Parts: sequence; structure tokens; C-alpha cells
Amino acid sequence: MTQPFLDDLPCPDRFATEEALEDYLAAPSRDLVRDLARVEGDLLILGVGGKMGPSLARLARNATPGRRVIAVARFSEAGVRESLEAHGVETIACDLLDAAALAALPQCANVVFMAGRKFGADANHPLTWAMNAYVPALVAQAFRRSRIVAFSTACVYPFVPVTSQGADESLPPDPPGEYAQSCVARERMFEYFSQQHGTPGRLFRLSYAIDMRYGVLVDVATKVWRGDPVDVTMGHVNVIWQGDANAQALRCLAVATTPTSPLNVSGPETLSIRWLAEEFGRRFARPVSITGQEAPTAWLMNTTAAESLFGYPRTPLLRQVSWVADWVAREQRLYNKPTKFEKRDGRY
Repeated sequence: MTQPFLDDLPCPDRFATEEALEDYLAAPSRDLVRDLARVEGDLLILGVGGKMGPSLARLARNATPGRRVIAVARFSEAGVRESLEAHGVETIACDLLDAAALAALPQCANVVFMAGRKFGADANHPLTWAMNAYVPALVAQAFRRSRIVAFSTACVYPFVPVTSQGADESLPPDPPGEYAQSCVARERMFEYFSQQHGTPGRLFRLSYAIDMRYGVLVDVATKVWRGDPVDVTMGHVNVIWQGDANAQALRCLAVATTPTSPLNVSGPETLSIRWLAEEFGRRFARPVSITGQEAPTAWLMNTTAAESLFGYPRTPLLRQVSWVADWVAREQRLYNKPTKFEKRDGRY
């Protein structure tokens, strides 16, 4: 069966099942297929086992049916590896901290690096730095002849005024907390070895991808649904639909630079947490409890550069709110991995 293009699928009002959601996330757009056609070679995805990796791997598989898509992780979560293989994605179990195992991986022309550590970062700082700085250095050397799109985060920036248009890529990193500092180190490792070896790439600075099972929208919606207070101290965020974020990550392979360079990726709206809570309260017909007062600054990004390359994200914010409200109200499965967006001290 020929994989349908996302462009030809009706935008659903809801997703009845996780299978329907995953199938939708795996549908490539014509723009993605066109951009990947400009990039030769197979694709290696490192650290595929997180919230975004499996859907990115399936999306890449469907967008490039004539090439190998190889997904690498420890595969500690049951069913992930089997599901990927069932959809035509090759898998290799590997601990990326093992330099010898990393060196034994296939050399592919294209690498998407998704590995990293955030949750629990403060419980084991040495492991956080090993995953976020040492592993990138190993990968950058092992795949020096590849294009490398490395997932990063808006947390490398300092807070900026909520009345601004957000931090753009020219703003130097200066974040609070060891987790965010280790993310700067990750970028610096890829930058250094890109300079040394002429490795093309992109530093994919992502701010809050979401689907119905995790993300800022889910965090706020579940609090409102359960009657828990919503903290608005970190009062504003950017979010982007996971399918749009994954597509832009893969399209970055076609716009890699030498040396590698950062690109901000998120939705262009500055989203008010207070407004979001009240909107979910309206949709659920439930009272909303607000705590705290909005700070004048937040982690916000300017995504003009990404929009100039890829256009406006396909999935509008209100559509995402509707999907999440429906999912939470039906009490469907959640990952139960809160973003901790409320944190302003960088401690995770």
C-alpha cells in the first residue's frame, strides 16, 4: 500500500486511538519527501527511544522508502523496538556511553542525534553531563563524515522579556542550572568537532513539542481536569505539534551548514499559561485554580529563521488544544512525564 501524503489527509477533529495518532504522525508531507530527496544516503537515528524518536523514525521510513532507516537506543521500554521493526525500521540496541559499541554502528550519510538527559538531571549531575556532553563528543567524532542534526533545547538561552519576540539564534547561551549548562556543552561539542572535521549539521533548538500524551498542553489540561492548581509563574511558552517538529528535524538534513549552526524550532505564538488553563476550564466546564503571578521573563524563542526555511508550522495552536482537551477528557493513556515547565531555577 502506498503511504498517503499528509497533505492529502483530512485534518481530524480527534484521534480515537493511539494507533490512529501514530499513523497520522508518520504521514510525510510532500515538502518533507522533496527535501529528503535532495539528501543522499541512509539515516541513523541515535537515541530513538524517547517521546519523539519512534514517530520520527516511522516518518523518515515513510518519506524515504528506498533507503535504510536505522534506529538506535537501549530499548529499555517494552514494545518500542518491536513496533519500529514492524513498520520497516531497522533497530540496533546500543548504549551510547560505550565508545566501542558506538564505533561499531553503521556509518550512514545522515545522522539525527536525539539522545540526552533531562528528567532527574539534578539527581545525578555526572550522568547528566556524560549524556549531554561526553556522548555528543563521541558521536561527533564517530560520524565526522556524516550530516548531523543534533536535538538541542530552548533552555540554552537566558530568560527574555515576555514582551519581546523571543530569543533568536544570535543571542549567546547563558542559561540557569546545571541541566541547561550541560545542554550548552552538548552544542559546543558538536560545534567544535564540526569545525575540526568540516562536518555539516544543525543544532535543533526545540521548545516544547507536544502530542496528546505529553507536553505543556497536557500538563495544564490534566491539572484543570483534576482540579489541581496551575502555576503561572513561568507564564508564557512556545509549543509545536510533534509531527511538525519531527518533519522540520528531518528537513534540516537538507539545510545543514558547515560548520554546524543553531536553528530555533517551535510554534511562533507566545502562549499564555493562564489563558491556556482558562481555555481548558471552559472546554471541560470545570473551575480553574491559578497560583502564582506571571514573571516578566520566560524561555521564549524567535522562530523566524525556521519559518523562512520551512514555512509556518502546519498544525495550528487551537487545533492542538482541541485534540488535547478531547484526549484528556476521555482519560486516554498519558506518558506521565511532566515537562516541569514551571521551573525557573533550571533544576530538573
